[in-house]
Amino acid sequence: MSERGEDDLERYVRRLEAERDQLQERLENVDLWAERTRASAEAIRPLLRSMQESRFWKARNAWFDLKHRLGLHPDGAQPMVDLILSEYEPHLSQRTAYERWRRANDLRPGDYDTIRRTIAVLPRTPVISVLMPVYDPPERYLRAALGSVREQLYPHWELCAADDASRDPAVREVLRECAAADPRVKLALRETNGHIAAASNSALALATGEFVALLDHDDLLAPDALFQVALLANAHPDAGFVYSDEDKIDELGRRSEPYFKPDWSPDSFLARMYVGHLAVFRRALLLEIGGFREGFEGSQDYDAVLRATERTDRIHHIPRVLYHWRIHPASTSAATESKTYAYEAGRRALEEAIARRGEPGRVEMLPEPGSYVVRYAIVRPEKVSVIVPTRDHGEDVDRALESVFANAAAYPNFELLLIDNGSRDPASLATFARWAAREPRVRVVRHDVPFNFAAINAFGVASTDGAYLLFLNNDTEVRTADWMAAMVEYAQRPSIGAVGAKLLYPDGTVQHAGVVTGIGGVAGHAHKYAAAESGGYFNTLRTVNNYSAVTAACMMVRREAYVRAGGFDPRLAVAFNDVDLCLKLRALGLANVYLAHVVLVHHESKSRGYEDDPAKQARFAEEARIMQERWHCAEREDPHYSPHLSLVSEDFSLRA
Repeated sequence: MSERGEDDLERYVRRLEAERDQLQERLENVDLWAERTRASAEAIRPLLRSMQESRFWKARNAWFDLKHRLGLHPDGAQPMVDLILSEYEPHLSQRTAYERWRRANDLRPGDYDTIRRTIAVLPRTPVISVLMPVYDPPERYLRAALGSVREQLYPHWELCAADDASRDPAVREVLRECAAADPRVKLALRETNGHIAAASNSALALATGEFVALLDHDDLLAPDALFQVALLANAHPDAGFVYSDEDKIDELGRRSEPYFKPDWSPDSFLARMYVGHLAVFRRALLLEIGGFREGFEGSQDYDAVLRATERTDRIHHIPRVLYHWRIHPASTSAATESKTYAYEAGRRALEEAIARRGEPGRVEMLPEPGSYVVRYAIVRPEKVSVIVPTRDHGEDVDRALESVFANAAAYPNFELLLIDNGSRDPASLATFARWAAREPRVRVVRHDVPFNFAAINAFGVASTDGAYLLFLNNDTEVRTADWMAAMVEYAQRPSIGAVGAKLLYPDGTVQHAGVVTGIGGVAGHAHKYAAAESGGYFNTLRTVNNYSAVTAACMMVRREAYVRAGGFDPRLAVAFNDVDLCLKLRALGLANVYLAHVVLVHHESKSRGYEDDPAKQARFAEEARIMQERWHCAEREDPHYSPHLSLVSEDFSLRA
């Protein structure tokens, strides 16, 4: 046999061995799935038996019945089994919960034919160039990555692979074999190693498609990934940047850690590269910004998205898991310390971005790899009007004001208006008078009207003149020295509406870290009852994030923005007035933001109980009706929250 024939035979044997390994993995996965399914069934069975005797479950049923009668769920209550599984999610493993979700949401065999028929009638079938920089991946992972492109249901693609002078000769053999088998595969074989940015640019130079999608050399595309991109391109022909949800896949092919992302949230993106995979650029846009910049290796995609989204606001999120990020010992997904240089590159990319945008400041790296906080320079150090309504509660007020003035050095330019809403307690009145005499920045104004939180705060706005309004509950306690300066940093920005803080219960658990609309029918607090030191859902609890709303227990907003939005609505006397204001700010095109680095204790009791007084129930029902009529919270998806996450609980668990 000739030398060439021996080489061909050797390659053929290696391919058969790789296919054998993949089949073996699939068999092992079937066994593992069966074992986990049996375990899940055993875990659920006793929970089902105990459910009917649970006081909590009875209260839950009563609550859903009330919401149904109020019209908060037009389609009726969720199926009981779904509610059971959702309620007892903490008792089941995360992997089991995701497997259950996948059974309901992954492609079924019949979907493949539907997708092919849809492709045949698409008005536009843009070519999508998949860019794959390659450097010494394990052969079986490279073969799997290449195979995930070739097995795409959408046929109008080209794979542009650039080998960055891999040391293993098998890498180029596999690439050449793939190119020989499919004319849509293009290769750039670099003579010298230039790292990932240079290799990505070499791949980009091969591309001719209208869009380019990024794929790492050891990851996988879902079979419908490029179809979903093409579908979106038909709905939004001017799309500039597109991203999808993702999960992780281990060496045995097991999928876990799904990341269900929000729609475009620019301040969240400045805190971490949350868009991740699948990332798709309009090719003309990527060329316009100069492709991938060398010197930002490891965060070259973060840097590219920062620059691209400065040139386009046509940014779209596909809420589907279209990308599987490989976990193996050398991967960034498995060991974040493997690419620490990447996080420093990300910090530099962010600092350059805020400088380009004319918002000077500094970027601090957080202890969690890949997480940052932007500290903007204060260019508008104008007066803050702090508005604190109260009726009696002298001890709470005393503690709150002590904490405000103990942490006033970083931003001393403020006034504090204490609105006395009909206090009768002599000790409380004495406390108010003592503060007014002690501190010239404190004014006490009597406002004897029936309690209406929205109207009282509106009175406070009319009684002050600060450029920034800071609404503060009387039972809060500041724990961050530069809290007010930190809030002004964000409130001064023209793109920002309301600025909120992290509020903790006295026991150290989270009371507030942003508001998600739709939870409970109207709105709920993100990460409520989570441990203060925890990271929350993909570190969102520790980082700055855009939310639809923040609580007025501690909320700062520019006066001019408050006025443009129409202020608080006095028809929402107790509940939802802050959510309503935030949604009005968002309707003006402003972003609301939660600051994880501003921390207060909120001495609100965890066990205040339900509003079981008939008058209170009627008032709450009316306020909920107003919110539904105005904002349709139960029907419209919150853009800063995934449609795949729960609207029953506040812990970012999967929706049943």
